[in-house]
Amino acid sequence: MSHTRNGTTPSTPEELEADIARQRDELADTVDALHHKLDVKSRAQDKVADLRARATTDTGKPRPAAVAVAVGVVALAVGGLVLRRRRA
Repeated sequence: MSHTRNGTTPSTPEELEADIARQRDELADTVDALHHKLDVKSRAQDKVADLRARATTDTGKPRPAAVAVAVGVVALAVGGLVLRRRRA
């Protein structure tokens, strides 16, 4: 038998219906949370949107700091390739 939040067994039909409704709501919340957690495509799209929002200005142009980091990464990659070729 089911118990209410305070640990008692529902004694009236109204209490039983309220307990069923509460459990149904909790189950729906759990299912929604699991659905969100398992929806990889949606989570990836949310992450891309978040990164895009942080890397661009309100007008949609890249933020100068993001451009500087990207240029630095490319420069390091090119420098590493040049050094690797010279050693070979």
